[in-house]
Order: sequence, then structure tokens, then C-alpha cells
Amino acid sequence: MNQVVAFTKKEFMELTRGGKLYILMGIFFIFGIMNPAFAKLTPFLFEMLSESLKEQGIMVMEVTVTAMTSWEQYYKNMSMEFIVFVIMFCGIFTSEYQKGTLINVLTKGLSRWKVVLSKSIIMILTWTLCYWLCFGVTYGYNAYFWDNSIAKNIIFAAGASYLFGILLISIIVLASSFMKNSSSVLLFTGGIYLVIYLLNMLPKLSKYLPIKLTSGLELLKGASQVSDYGLSILVTIILIVVSFTLAVINFNRRKL
Repeated sequence: MNQVVAFTKKEFMELTRGGKLYILMGIFFIFGIMNPAFAKLTPFLFEMLSESLKEQGIMVMEVTVTAMTSWEQYYKNMSMEFIVFVIMFCGIFTSEYQKGTLINVLTKGLSRWKVVLSKSIIMILTWTLCYWLCFGVTYGYNAYFWDNSIAKNIIFAAGASYLFGILLISIIVLASSFMKNSSSVLLFTGGIYLVIYLLNMLPKLSKYLPIKLTSGLELLKGASQVSDYGLSILVTIILIVVSFTLAVINFNRRKL
């Protein structure tokens, strides 16, 4: 495991030296602030809009803003967070294929599965830091301005979306094990996401699909219960394990 620790440290150094970690943290921090900021600005936006609509004889009802308004924005922005993260990490393997840097490491005795493990650990740690930073900022501002108790199952809903992010990481790793460039990895990951999203439109399949984990707003409003997510969580965990396993198998067979 010393080799895994050493290679993971090397990956972390590259992540910080290139500024990628700080950029991601900054973006997710901004997302975290945007949610309550948008909620606070909503009444002012409607007030400005009502003035022009009154001239047309249209009345705009007064808008009541609560913590739920901010949480609605939080889950609307979730897809953007996924996109940003995938774009930032779609080249974590392929950039090394093109530079030939992995060959030197592997010829020195580092097992291929340890390379996959180290890079996966780095992505998971980065996702964990950035995701919960965004959540923490939104939660903190919501608690300051309003009352988070209006929302139900906040932590479980956030944890479900977090798990979906881990699934995306496993898909990135799987795609990277047999594809040559970052654009192909990006397209593959986006394609899988699109397929899952489209399948979710079929009522009989929706309760099994990982995309259900991103519907945290239903939990917060009480429209869904925690027990409704059991099957989708199970399927997601199975897909994560399968993706990482196939990635190791493919990477072991890959010619560098």
C-alpha cells in the first residue's frame, strides 16, 4: 500500500500545483453562494418585473422566499456541478497516455490496479471536498437567513446526490481504461448520463435508476420518502463496483 500512498500523493501534488483543485473549490463555493443569493434576489426581481407587467394589465402575486427556495436552486444547479467536475477530470488518465508518463511509473514496478486505485481516490476525495463545501455554504446561509427545518431529510437527499457523483467518477475511470483522449471520455460519460436520464422517463424503470438520487427536492418537500430510494441506491452501488472492476480489467490489458 506504500506505492498507492506515494502515487496518490503525486496525483495530489499535480492537482494542487496545476491549480485544478483550487479552481474546482472556487467554482463549487460560488455555486453554494448562488443558491441563497438567488433566493434573496427573487422578490426584487419579481418586483421589477411587476412594474412592467402592470402596464400591460397583468398582476404579479407577492413572492414569499424561504429556505426551500434556496434548496430548489441548489438541486437545479446540481447538473452544472456534475458537468464541471466531469470536464475537469475527463483527462486524468488520457493526458498521461499522450505524454507517456505512465510507462515510466509502471516499468518501476507499480501495479496497474494501483494506478487506477490512486487516481480514483484522488477524484473521490476531490468530489467529497467540493460537493460538501457547496452543500455546507448553502446550508449555512439558509440557516442564517431562514430556517432549514422547513426541509425534510436534507442530509439524506444531499448524500444521495453525492453517491451519484461517485457513479460518474466510476464511469470516467471505466471510459479512461479503453479510450485514448479526454474528449472521448467526456462524450462516453455524457452519453451514459443521457441514456440514464431518458430511461428515467419510463415510470416502471425510474425507481431503479441512479438518476433518481438527484431528485433530492422531492425528499425535501416530503413528496418522496427515504424508503423510495432503496432500489436506486442498490443499483447505483452495483454499477459503481462493476465500473471500477471493469476499469481495472481493461487497464491491465491496455497497451500504453
